[in-house]
Amino acid sequence: MKADRRSFLCAAAGAGMAALPAAAAPTPAVQARYDKLDAILQQPVLKRQYFSTPVIIESVELLHLDGAYLCRVRSKDGAEGISVAHSSMNTLFPIFLRNVAPFFLGKDARELDLILEKIFIFGFNFRLSGLALGLPLATVEFAILEMLGRMAKRPVGELIGEIHNREVGVYMATEWREKPVEESLKLIQGAVAEHDIHALKIKIGGLMFMTTDMYAVGPPGRTEKIVPLVRKTFGDKMALYADSNSFYTVPEAIRVGKLLEEYKFVYFEEPVKFDHIEEIKQVADALTIPIANGEQDFDYYGFRWLMANDGLDIVQPDNYYFGGLIRSMKVARMAAACGRTIVPHMSGGGLGFLYDIQFVSAAPNAGEHHEFKSFKTHVKYECKTAPMKVVNGKIKVPTAPGFGADLDPDWVKKHEPVRL
Repeated sequence: MKADRRSFLCAAAGAGMAALPAAAAPTPAVQARYDKLDAILQQPVLKRQYFSTPVIIESVELLHLDGAYLCRVRSKDGAEGISVAHSSMNTLFPIFLRNVAPFFLGKDARELDLILEKIFIFGFNFRLSGLALGLPLATVEFAILEMLGRMAKRPVGELIGEIHNREVGVYMATEWREKPVEESLKLIQGAVAEHDIHALKIKIGGLMFMTTDMYAVGPPGRTEKIVPLVRKTFGDKMALYADSNSFYTVPEAIRVGKLLEEYKFVYFEEPVKFDHIEEIKQVADALTIPIANGEQDFDYYGFRWLMANDGLDIVQPDNYYFGGLIRSMKVARMAAACGRTIVPHMSGGGLGFLYDIQFVSAAPNAGEHHEFKSFKTHVKYECKTAPMKVVNGKIKVPTAPGFGADLDPDWVKKHEPVRL
């Protein structure tokens, strides 16, 4: 019998050490799902048929201005694509310059699927996890997709799939979990009033990243108070979502989940720690409200396990954190094969909202509403084929080549190359 990796490691532990219990083999039904999902992961996303000759990447630059960053990619034939980096690039630019950009040079952009796979091996990049690698990788990928879209005279959505959604429904994503309930509610009402919004996500649980006080635990009873109050304030027609950002234990998540069910919330996001996949399934099994997870994931493994084992209803890769649209589209395809919905997490400011709606436009199993914070950005740009306005709860997806935004060339020229 062929030894699997777990058996090999147990055998290699040496004499005198008690053997670890063998993991239970998956049921035939679960194994069949694994096989289906693994086959999907092998299928390329980028449509090569739009490019008859190689598109050799000649340069990958990181540019900065006033603490913000752009990525500019150029081909040997003079094609160019520019993307707007995530706000965390001010911390991660050394990884971009040392671990990511060099790998793309001299490669054919038509092989982007393979590049995005093999870069994890380059320089032992697999040792970097989360947004440390995913964010720089996504930034380069966005610039390449922008370049390819302009070359093919097609929007990015058409390069990574078929167009299913020419308009994208959005929910207003709100924060303010560190504030008293009454103050939070006023801020939430103000955010909702700025746009023609029919869906809303609130934060529940503790303070999380909102404080530097290591002893902070959050206002007692805040979740129990704000959940019914938000439903009463916005009425039954408002679609409501709740996000705990991995705050709860399993018993607490189940208790809070039943409260969300009572007040007809649509789904419960990150009820327990995002990578505790067995605990996520425990919560999902105990509740009727759909469970969402995935914004912090950096690997296909968690999505694969949770979908194969019926532990997840809404998949939420972040297009930046997860390493780009192609990797996220593979997760969307996996989800579609299992009858699950995709609602990608959106982060980073800049043009994150634009990258997100281009992705959603090509997702066959996209949810009804997607993350939206505002159109506020430092980026100087113009969208000629879409107004970048929420109308009846939806944003029209640009149809111009690439991501559909023309950056102000004078503004771009002000940026300087980043050097180590």
